[in-house]
Amino acid sequence: MGQGCGDDVVRDRGERVAAVAVFRFQLISAAIDEDLSGRARGALVREVAAAWHTDPFGRRVRYSRDTVDRWIRMWRQGGFEALVPSMRMTPLRTDAAILTVAEALKRENPARTAAQVERILIRSQGWSPSQSTLLRLFHRLDLPGADGQVTSGEVFGRFEAGEPNQMWTGDALHGRRIGGRKTYLFAFIDDHSRFVTGYRWGFAEDTVRLAAALRPGLEHHGIPQAVYVDNGSAYVDAWLARACAKLGIRLTHSTPGRPQGRGKIERWFRTVNEQFLVEVKDSTVEDLSAQGIDQGAALLELNRLFKAWVETVYHTRVHTETDQSPLERWRTGFARSGTGPRVPAKEDLREAFAWSQFRTVNRKTATVSLLNNIYEVDPALTGRRVELLFDPFDLTDITVRLHGRTFAKAVPHLLGRHSHPRARPETPHQPPAPTHIDYLNLVAADHHDAVGTAINFHALTTTPPTDTDQAPDQVPGQMPLPGIPAPTPEGTAS
Repeated sequence: MGQGCGDDVVRDRGERVAAVAVFRFQLISAAIDEDLSGRARGALVREVAAAWHTDPFGRRVRYSRDTVDRWIRMWRQGGFEALVPSMRMTPLRTDAAILTVAEALKRENPARTAAQVERILIRSQGWSPSQSTLLRLFHRLDLPGADGQVTSGEVFGRFEAGEPNQMWTGDALHGRRIGGRKTYLFAFIDDHSRFVTGYRWGFAEDTVRLAAALRPGLEHHGIPQAVYVDNGSAYVDAWLARACAKLGIRLTHSTPGRPQGRGKIERWFRTVNEQFLVEVKDSTVEDLSAQGIDQGAALLELNRLFKAWVETVYHTRVHTETDQSPLERWRTGFARSGTGPRVPAKEDLREAFAWSQFRTVNRKTATVSLLNNIYEVDPALTGRRVELLFDPFDLTDITVRLHGRTFAKAVPHLLGRHSHPRARPETPHQPPAPTHIDYLNLVAADHHDAVGTAINFHALTTTPPTDTDQAPDQVPGQMPLPGIPAPTPEGTAS
């Protein structure tokens, strides 16, 4: 996956060049389609060159047609890595002061949209970061009313893709409560065939659960030319933009408040509600306990039943708009084109879904810190700002890169956390049942077995007997000890 923290202020040259490469790909993504004619591609390039764009650092920029054509040639020759600029060409970072002003404007009036904050900043400060940058800032700070505030985006209207995998549409559906916890369905539907390519139920509406739905879809059904999503926090995360750029997918966000273009998946969600969720009931922790299962097992069962319904019922029934079943239309489309899905290699998929963070290697110890874990890296990297790539569920395996070159993997030195905080499990850890072990009584029992006779502690704390109370065989001032006979007076026969 991509950069997990989603920072809005680009703090480092390595991070800036990565952001520039993603930005360049998004600009040329519509023009790299191999099926486009030369005239159509030229029209798209001229359209990009004629428009103003907001770069990752909030600057309004324009590019010549020659520049756009050069980026297309670079991408065809070297893929995503070819779009990464040299370090000296990296633009300046976004000024943290302007983001502080943006935060203050939003806090003093939560009803202000990102577009309104942008207008105020341009009027008062002379320039402004892009609306998407402001929106990510509002989400990161958890400001009121931060959802759905970007007012720019592409709208497809009543569009239908001409071929399978030309465009996937993604969205999330709120479902039933399992063990008292709300469930969410992340899903992607192929625009041409209405075939559901990726899906998964989870207990959270976050980036990790989104990846759990998208990655198997890409692995089994190939790479789409474009993915069309809304502006929810999971979809504007920097990870998704990086993953799509790495795989050559054009990522497009819809305009908030204008759901045109997502009608197909909205209609499918209605089918899910009417045909699947109608058979699923809300449950509480007590309900699951009565069945002898926990929340995790119940969620697995929900996903198992849903997969069976999708593959057995939905994919095989004739769709009212296409007069074909989604599965038949999916297969017919590929048969007509004479090509199959472009399935990514496993290493490419692993690279795209890795999370990325940048750290400076300690000059004295050749170590880096990640989420309070300490790792040893190649001593040649001391003092350098390196990129750490990792699976959020496994922080023991860290790939180290510098300017695109891969070095030896980081060696865990002090490991206190094995997964990223955002990669929390679906179900919280349940403490074990009480043992009812009485340690001290076990020790006392062992002592009793070893000695054989218990010590009379009561006798040690009572007043010693007087002379008149002594037994005839006792010496005054002496008390017999357990197991030892009392001494006899002199002259007395033993």
